[in-house]
Amino acid sequence: MNGHQLADEDFATADESVRPRSLDDFIGQDALRANLRVYLDAARGRGKALDHTLFYGNPGLGKTTLAQIMAAELGVSLVCTSGPVLERSGDLAAILTNLNRHDLLFVDEIHRLPIAVEEVLYPAMEDFKLDLVIGQGPAARTVKIDLEPFTLVGATTRMGLISSPLRDRFGIVARLEYYSPQDLARVVLRTARILGIDITGEGAEEIGRRSRGTPRIANRLLRRVRDFALVHGSAQITDTEASHALKRMDVDELGLDQMDRKLLEVLIRHYDGGPVGIKTLALACSEEVRTIEDIYEPYLIQCGFLKRTPRGRVATARAYTHMGLLS
Repeated sequence: MNGHQLADEDFATADESVRPRSLDDFIGQDALRANLRVYLDAARGRGKALDHTLFYGNPGLGKTTLAQIMAAELGVSLVCTSGPVLERSGDLAAILTNLNRHDLLFVDEIHRLPIAVEEVLYPAMEDFKLDLVIGQGPAARTVKIDLEPFTLVGATTRMGLISSPLRDRFGIVARLEYYSPQDLARVVLRTARILGIDITGEGAEEIGRRSRGTPRIANRLLRRVRDFALVHGSAQITDTEASHALKRMDVDELGLDQMDRKLLEVLIRHYDGGPVGIKTLALACSEEVRTIEDIYEPYLIQCGFLKRTPRGRVATARAYTHMGLLS
């Protein structure tokens, strides 16, 4: 079946199928992968649980995928949850007591764990023991429950919001960096091969250049370019086809979308390039502060278009040039 004929409802399964299943299949993050290979081999050699691991970096860089790969490489189960879901200490206790020996517990958005839940984690991470309080008032008593040795794998996009006591209990702390356009082109080619999409190397490079250094975005853009190719009757996605489709989607040569450009344009035209406070900028762009901080700012700063200063955000000379506006 031609990949352009893959129905949208099939992508629920395809999403999972394109995830790498081993470190050898994982593209990019070369230094991190090499180190992780050592840590996994050492844990297997000792017959012990892998040290607790914390991944941090921007969304879509592969934190969840790496946790799945770690469990597969170690031959253990992976239990997934997220910080906002664990509202009470009892929720975490129920998960911990059901873990088998050397299992991995993956907690996404770990910076959003409630304090009460976080405190339950401390003895669990250090001594594999669970301290529970039974009863209330004068009749309350503490019960210690032994846990099977396990590995906590935390993922966060906001490292600064994790408390020092929790952060210090992770034996492995790793940052995921933005991907190079070359690595993203390889990601696109791999995904296209799995999904049966016919694309040239130049077409993959065009998508890779505009994917904001993020594999998740690269895979999303590939699917949308596939839609344009299908409607236009193109049997193969070339660089010309990809460029035309991405232009229709308002994704420019560096991967900036409509909101990125609006943010820079408001900063330059309305506030003379800044400095301007993030709340004021968010109001002017009709966007939430957190969305700007987490989604748009990191890439704009990476590209050298935006600076954070004590007085607020400032557009750089490169931003003026890219936007075609005189400084």
